[in-house]
Formats: sequence, C-alpha cells, structure tokens
Amino acid sequence: MSGPEAGRLLPVLDDPDTAGHWEAAARGEVVVRTCRDCGQVLHLPRAHCFGCGGDDTWWRPVPGRARLYSWTVVEHQVHPAYPVPYTAVLVELEEPAGVRLAGFLPGRPELRAGQPMRVRFEDAGDGTVLPQWEPAEEEEAG
Repeated sequence: MSGPEAGRLLPVLDDPDTAGHWEAAARGEVVVRTCRDCGQVLHLPRAHCFGCGGDDTWWRPVPGRARLYSWTVVEHQVHPAYPVPYTAVLVELEEPAGVRLAGFLPGRPELRAGQPMRVRFEDAGDGTVLPQWEPAEEEEAG
C-alpha cells in the first residue's frame, strides 16, 4: 500500500460535468451547478440547462447544512479499502431545496430522519477532498 488510503475509490476530478464540485470541495466549499439564465439548479450537474436550454451555467456556493434524508449501515465488506461497519448517508441540502448528496460515516452512529447535518471536508489524498456529512447540533442547523 502507498498513500493514506491506498486502494480507495476516488472520484474523477477532471470530469467536465463534475470537476467544479471537486474543485470547490478542495477550497472548503459546497457548490451546486446553476443556470445563470433561468436560475434552475442543475442536479445532477450538466453543462446545459434542462429548464431553458441555456449553456451559461456556474457553480453557486451554498451553505454546508443539510437534513438527513436516508442512511444505511453497511455490515458486509465489499471492498478492502472500506472496513465495516460504516454508514452511507443521503442528505438533502437546506438550500437549494431538493438537492441530495451522499456521504460516509464510520461505524454505526445514532441517526434519525430529518436530523441536522453539516459538511465536513475529508482529505482523501492525492489532491482529492471529499465533502462528507456529519450530525450537527440543533443550534447549528440555521
């Protein structure tokens, strides 16, 4: 093994549709692709707006706050770089509404639907920063 997480599955950082998401994470920001012409949130990210057909899109910074939408505890190891148990979470951003992002928590944390979550940026090595989600205190939930 080499590096902090050898063998770990990492995103493609130079994909034309998602590179801005990973660049923002490296800066410690959460962003969503948005159409400048009509304001449509483009999630899943794409270069052209499915609302108005425009191609003037940008990565809009958004607060790193969300609510827990769903989760599952993984008990059966399917990849050697991911020891079990771990919890896969799906959060819905507080802003803009309807945007859901996935994350990872080690172990079996106590969670509940609708629980406030906050972003945490994880350095995965090789220049990759992953936005992860963790429980937030109720006062932080905005």
